[in-house]
Amino acid sequence: MRVLAVTGASGGHIFPALSFLDALKDKHKEIGTLLVLPKRSIKAQDIAASYEVKYLSTSTIGLSFNFKNLIAIFNFLKGIFESLFILVEFKPDIVVGFGGIDSIPLLLLAWALRIKTLIHEQNVIPGRANRLLAKFADKTAISFPETRNYYKIPQERIVLTGNPLRRGLKKIDKAEALSFFGLNSDKFTILVMGGSQGSRRINRALLRAVSLMPDKSKFQVIHIAGENEFGLLNQGYKDSLVKFKLFTFLNQMQYAYSGADLAICRAGATTISELIFYRLPAIIIPYPFAYKHQLSNAKVLERMQSALVIDDSELDTVILNMILDEIVKNPKKIDVMRSRFRGILKTEASNLLVDEALSLV
Repeated sequence: MRVLAVTGASGGHIFPALSFLDALKDKHKEIGTLLVLPKRSIKAQDIAASYEVKYLSTSTIGLSFNFKNLIAIFNFLKGIFESLFILVEFKPDIVVGFGGIDSIPLLLLAWALRIKTLIHEQNVIPGRANRLLAKFADKTAISFPETRNYYKIPQERIVLTGNPLRRGLKKIDKAEALSFFGLNSDKFTILVMGGSQGSRRINRALLRAVSLMPDKSKFQVIHIAGENEFGLLNQGYKDSLVKFKLFTFLNQMQYAYSGADLAICRAGATTISELIFYRLPAIIIPYPFAYKHQLSNAKVLERMQSALVIDDSELDTVILNMILDEIVKNPKKIDVMRSRFRGILKTEASNLLVDEALSLV
């Protein structure tokens, strides 16, 4: 048997695809696999090094008529022919798509060639590509129950699997996790994440907020800042006398999630799924340029009272300082927020997705 996975360029698409392939190989080593990525995600080749990878020329197409979009349309048409060549050469028994415009040609061609297809949606609100592809796919897997309401297809073709998490993510004893960073296990620990590129607004608002905290001995910070803000934050934390560990990027996120008491972050689908897995309460600031998607993701946790949601335009040093000061002084609030996670976990998302895919053939 041969299984082909195709995905968009973002980590939110690529990581679930890799988790799916990892689980597939764990259960069925004899199955042949191929991962198809857009060429603009060529940097992902390191994290996908254990799999055979092919690349498509597809580009994101905007709404305006200009030279850049003409090139994008040309690349998209080129990607159609590349997709056909990949299908003919690899001869998959099933094609699994993880969203993004890049997956459209390959999945539609697979459908036309009567190859079984499954798509996976990571967000609460489906992206445009998956809304289209759901009409043709044999099955649509979703990460959140609310997503069913956005698809106008027979409900029996929709299955709730959850969002596959990165293989390295596992729960670790809190003291061991904090020891990894050289931090104290008896201090309240705040994990700050601004997304894959970091967030200037979150970085700076948080730095100013913790600098104003009256008792800096009660808490410590693990901050993943991105490259551009590292120098400023490093000096700022030193000046504030807050105990901290600062990173441009962190591969060993299992230690950060396991050691933290509270996260401050955006609301990408992968981040929300990881918060759920670790039952980690959060202050969530949805990314304004993907606001509809990220706000809907964040609302899943806000409705359960496991997270507080702040609009990016309302992110204010004083407000953030007041919230943090109240939580640090009353850590039992975190215990209550953490308890609200019960009953919403799909802890075997990767295996469930593998089972659904193989059931089609």
